Amino acid sequence: MMSSENRSDFSASCSSISEEARAKINLALHVTGQRPDGYHLLDMLVTFTDHGDRLDFMRSPTDEFTLSGRFGETLAGDGGTNLVLKARDLLREAIGPLAFPVRIQLEKNLPVASGIGGGSADAAATLRGLMRLWGTSLPEEALAALALKLGADVPMCLASRPLIARGIGEKIEPVPELPVLAMVLANPLKGVSTPEVFRQLATKNNPALSLPPSRPLAADWLAAIAAARNDLEPPARELVPEIAVISAMLRAHGALLTRMSGSGATCFGIFATMAAAEDAAAALHDARPDWYFQATETVSGGE
Repeated sequence: MMSSENRSDFSASCSSISEEARAKINLALHVTGQRPDGYHLLDMLVTFTDHGDRLDFMRSPTDEFTLSGRFGETLAGDGGTNLVLKARDLLREAIGPLAFPVRIQLEKNLPVASGIGGGSADAAATLRGLMRLWGTSLPEEALAALALKLGADVPMCLASRPLIARGIGEKIEPVPELPVLAMVLANPLKGVSTPEVFRQLATKNNPALSLPPSRPLAADWLAAIAAARNDLEPPARELVPEIAVISAMLRAHGALLTRMSGSGATCFGIFATMAAAEDAAAALHDARPDWYFQATETVSGGE
């Protein structure tokens, strides 16, 4: 057994690696069908924000996992079901002896189970961070297959760039021309069951996502996003009426467009400028300090 003094010296001698786990925003989500195995077929326009969770990785005598951040306590009883630990274990199994013990610190800044891919983004960041720490990599196809084992959203979170995802989320097409968008993320911090949202969905064979072939200007993108939809929003509003309330609040504070992300309950409002988004987030927080409001920018498709 290593003494606490030696353990501290061991950890202090190792540099840490950090990874951002960016929030995933479904600008559009069309449910286009359902497979025989029950999985729904989706067309999604997805982007990612500067705001998200943060993971730090450090060599350690034994595996450790710690939590911090506003929503860290929510995951405190998660144990071995946490996607970060599942990602660590699957990657270690794939890599083998090079995968030495590691201390992982998750700063949980995003609401849990809120439709913005927090757990999936954490898992993807774990894969990226541990490959760097362990000084190894996997072939692209093997990494994609491993990510998909962790969840349908993990492959797109691994990319963390604007994209269109189809199928159950595994068919990914980059969208480098998508511009940076100023937005406010808003969540009433009330849970919504994803399986129940899908069960309440009236139609499961809806028109596919269709975007104009040329979208060079930000205004054109805003119109294209407005013409799309989130098919999960109507049933989610029935289950959690606060979604409609929070969307109305975003519009009242100047959002050019509002929509729910994923299966909810997080909504987003797109604003003309980052300053307008920050002002709106501050005013909304003053109005409902018990809810979650965060001004942020999305990443550029050209990064």
